[in-house]
Amino acid sequence: MSGHSKWASIKHKKGALDAKRGKIFTRLIKELTVAARAGGGDPDMNPRLRTIIADAKAANMPSENIKRAIRRGTGEEPGVSYEEAQYEGYGPGGAAVIIDVLTDNKNRTVGELRHTLEKHGGNLAATNAVAWMFAKKGYIVVEKSKADEEKLMAAVLDAGADDLRDDDDNWEVLSTPDAFQAVRDAVKQLGVEPASAEVSMIPQNYVKLEGKPAQQMVKLMEALDDHDDVQHVWSNFDISEKEIEASLA
Repeated sequence: MSGHSKWASIKHKKGALDAKRGKIFTRLIKELTVAARAGGGDPDMNPRLRTIIADAKAANMPSENIKRAIRRGTGEEPGVSYEEAQYEGYGPGGAAVIIDVLTDNKNRTVGELRHTLEKHGGNLAATNAVAWMFAKKGYIVVEKSKADEEKLMAAVLDAGADDLRDDDDNWEVLSTPDAFQAVRDAVKQLGVEPASAEVSMIPQNYVKLEGKPAQQMVKLMEALDDHDDVQHVWSNFDISEKEIEASLA
């Protein structure tokens, strides 16, 4: 398995998603609130909000929770005001890390992120130290066992995808962020539920990690992912199946 099958694949193997459903709901509620505040509460007029509502429904969030979060964003209900921020850093072995947060206290959050990175063999970096290594793209993972290649390729390309990549047991579908929703809908219309689907930061190149740095990197990503203010974490590490299994032990 190529490490660029990403943190999402490792989390899937670790069974972390179901175990952290409460964290997923907290993350989505923040995103719903911020999207509604920025672009209004009507998903038909707010593509970002429409995407997050789809994510929330896919995570089985109750509809009332979704509506309440949107009302907080539009000011119809009282609630905490969150700020968006993106931080960059390096992990063990020089792997690049990008961290998206929603926080009500930037000073607290950046201090905690700095501490977490340093504790796991990394460090916080200046703005644009690593962001140039990544491109923002719609990213959908489909297990090969669940989709016929020709049908999948025809469907996603017709919907506006840029590329379909072979990644061992999975197909990776890449698109522009604007085309992401249509491409995801096209996959689902085939009767296929993606293993992962998000607008992601895709690295241009990858850093191969082995041994201790590989183990440290997995632990760092777990620690960042567990932080209450962290919405998304991306990295350009490449870790073998063997290293992943060792980290699960």
